Amino acid sequence: MAEYFHVNTPLLESMSMSKLVGTTVYLKMENSQPTGSFKIRGIGHLCQKVHLKCGNAGMAAAYAARKMGIPATIIIPSSTPPLVVKRLKDQGATVKCIGKVWDDANAEALRLAETEGLTYVPPFDHPLLWLQGHASLIAEVAASLGSGVKPGAVLVAVGGGGLLCGVIQGLKDVGWTDVPVVAMETVGADCFNAAVKAGKLVTLDDITR
Repeated sequence: MAEYFHVNTPLLESMSMSKLVGTTVYLKMENSQPTGSFKIRGIGHLCQKVHLKCGNAGMAAAYAARKMGIPATIIIPSSTPPLVVKRLKDQGATVKCIGKVWDDANAEALRLAETEGLTYVPPFDHPLLWLQGHASLIAEVAASLGSGVKPGAVLVAVGGGGLLCGVIQGLKDVGWTDVPVVAMETVGADCFNAAVKAGKLVTLDDITR
């Protein structure tokens, strides 16, 4: 039977934000996960499925690998803060710094998977991450709010899009398909916004934030 590596996190009302926007605002406290972010939901699930079949994302993969007693190699760009590198190593992972940005590190991870027979664990682009992983976040929100209560909207940060996909899947799972989702990105790394405007996949010239 599969073990869940994530925990059911609190759903807390933010008085300051509620006062600011004029309606009740709840915060899903994913910073209280064992790895410090929501990533452990999907990546923990994916790692288990991959293992049985044969940054945040790296931390989730390193944590899941340690819990399962298997080795992990985490490829990160040189822009990764030293504290993150230390935390990855503390989890027992082998850490390699490759390139300036995520694309460089990802290309090396794919190369290693092909040449050394390693299993590639993507940080966001895999349905197992969100179908039964990140989607669990919304199931917990529904349970916390109780029967007959649903949010007026869900605001979600977007990086690679894995959490956004999980939120949308979770809303479908609990029957909240009419709840609007507001996707937020950092200026300077707004690839989703650029893709929506262009109507196709795009590559940003640089990540400036």
